[in-house]
Parts: sequence; structure tokens; C-alpha cells
Amino acid sequence: MRIVLIGLVAAFLFASCGKSKKPEDQDFLNSLDSAKKGPSIDNEVINSILQQIPSPLEISVLLKESGKKYNAGILNSTDNTSKYNSNYKKALNLGIYGTDLGYTNIYQQNQDGIKYLASIKQLANELNIGQFFDIETISKLATNSKNLDSLLLITTQNFNDINKYLQTQGRANLSVLLLTGGWLEAMEITCQVAAQDPKNKELKEKIGEQKIILEQIVLLFSFYKDDENMASLLNDLNNLKAAFDKINITYTYKESTMEIVNGVAVIKDNSTTTIDVTDEDIKNITSITNSIRNKIAS
Repeated sequence: MRIVLIGLVAAFLFASCGKSKKPEDQDFLNSLDSAKKGPSIDNEVINSILQQIPSPLEISVLLKESGKKYNAGILNSTDNTSKYNSNYKKALNLGIYGTDLGYTNIYQQNQDGIKYLASIKQLANELNIGQFFDIETISKLATNSKNLDSLLLITTQNFNDINKYLQTQGRANLSVLLLTGGWLEAMEITCQVAAQDPKNKELKEKIGEQKIILEQIVLLFSFYKDDENMASLLNDLNNLKAAFDKINITYTYKESTMEIVNGVAVIKDNSTTTIDVTDEDIKNITSITNSIRNKIAS
């Protein structure tokens, strides 16, 4: 079963639908802050790990179906955009704003969505990856909930292009930060909604499932221990991982069967996953997630 979370519909809202020029390498280098260039890791290693992490663009209307109303107060305000003056903060919050845009989209809050689009465009340009971001196309898709599938397809295809480009520039760490920011914001939103609906078993299980994703993210961060900022965030993520380690996830394999649905043969996966997560687990995870997210967004 693919792990899905609301909001990550636009964690990497970049689209190369139009023809735009690649920025000059020197312009890119001039934009870099003092962060270390990153380790020499085979691209296939990072790509393999990234692919194991369930797509941050998969959509779930679980939060809306929980009956909770739209709450802009749990999102990262676009007023904070100008505060982010390092590539480290810009990349993380670009991921965060992408998740927030997805949240506004699910609830069809188009006016708020436009604000997040503006912040996303600004940060993408400042990171010199704006050439992957077609603001006009994304704006049309992101302000119409009927276009979620199209938005998902475009963003999924183009994240691979962004990741490849950043790696050729020796900045693969930005790909990791984009992914992590989007994932953390999705966790923050989900945890906040779950706190308002403590009896919602499905919400708790969705949070518990994130144990698998976090393990992969921590593994990615372990490649960047020499980067002071990423080492600090890795320490925080390990604290969160310790809270997740108390959750037991049991996978029971059962042989698949074939069924005929509407005259078409389909394979049915009969395997099951059991997630043992307590209210105390959710409380601890929520507290740590909130602390990490607020540190990043401040």
C-alpha cells in the first residue's frame, strides 16, 4: 500500500511545460550560500532511496473527509517568505509551502492558494530552479480541485528533472531538503487535525505509517553529516525517529488472487499491514514534529 498524505500534492510544484532557458552555471554558483557542497555519492544511490520514499505528491482527502474545516492558522504564513535568506531555509520552506498549497487546494481556498503560489515562485527563483516552474500552468491546475490528477502527473515527472539538475550542480542536498520540508509540513497538518479528532483511527494509522518514510529520510541525511545545518536537522529527525520506533508495523503476506471487475481481470493484493500506535505515541510525535517544523519555518 502506498503511503498517502494530504497536502503533498504540490511539494515540488515545478513544471517545464513551457520552454525556458537554463540559468548560467555561474549565476547558479553566485547564488549559493556558505553551505558545504555535499558528499560525492553515486547518483543512483540517492535516486534509489528517493524512489523508496512514497511520492510526496500523492493525494489523500482523508483530512477533509474527517469533517474538519479549513484552518489557515496551521499553515506557514506566506509573510515569512522574506525571512528565508539561506538556501537551506529556502529549500525546506519551498517544500513546506508546496504542502500548504496542496492543503488550500483540497479545500478550494483559491485566494490563499494564489498567495502560496507567489511564495513558491519566489523561493524557486531564488534557488535558481525556477526554470522548472511554470507558474501559469500550475496556477490553473492548483486552483481547481478537479485537476489534481494532472497536477500530480506534472509535478511527479518534473521532480526527477529537478533532482537530476541539482545533483549535476553538486547540490543534491537541496532535493533532500525539498522533500523533507514537504513531508514535515504534511505531518504537522495531519497531527494537528488528529489532535482535534483523537478517536479517528485512520488518522492515527496514517501518522504511524510515516515511520517508514522517516527511516528513509534519516538515511538520506546521514550522507550530509559534514553540513552543519543538515547535521542539526538530522539530530532533530533522530529524536522524532525515536518516538516512531515505539510503533510496531506488521506486514502479513497473503497470496494475491485474480478477480473479474467489470469484465476486466485484475490482481487483488490480499496482504495486510497492521499498525500498532497508541494515543501516547501520537502525542509525542505531534509535539516533536511541531517543534521541528516551527524551527524550520521561523
